[in-house]
Amino acid sequence: MEKSTLHFDVLGTSFSVAADEDSAYLENLLNRYRIILENTRKSTGVDEPLKLAILTGFLLCDEIEKMKNQENRENLEAEQRTLNMIAQIDEIFPRE
Repeated sequence: MEKSTLHFDVLGTSFSVAADEDSAYLENLLNRYRIILENTRKSTGVDEPLKLAILTGFLLCDEIEKMKNQENRENLEAEQRTLNMIAQIDEIFPRE
C-alpha cells in the first residue's frame, strides 16, 4: 500500500505525518480526534493545549481498556455458552 500523508492542524500545532493507511481513513481519525478534543474541553473546562491533549489521550486509553474488558466478558460468555451446549450434546449423545 502506498503511504498517505496527513496534515495536522490541531491545538495550535501543525505538522504532517506519513502512514500506511488510506488517506480517507486518516482524515476520519483526525476528525474523530478533533471531536473528542472538543468534548474533553467542554466536559473538563481545560483549555490549555498540552493539558487538553494529554487528558484526551488518557480518556481515549480509558475507552480502549473498557472496550477490551467488554470484549473479554463477551468472549467468556460465548465460551461458557459453548461449553454448556457441548455438555447438553454429551447428555443427549453419550460417548462410548
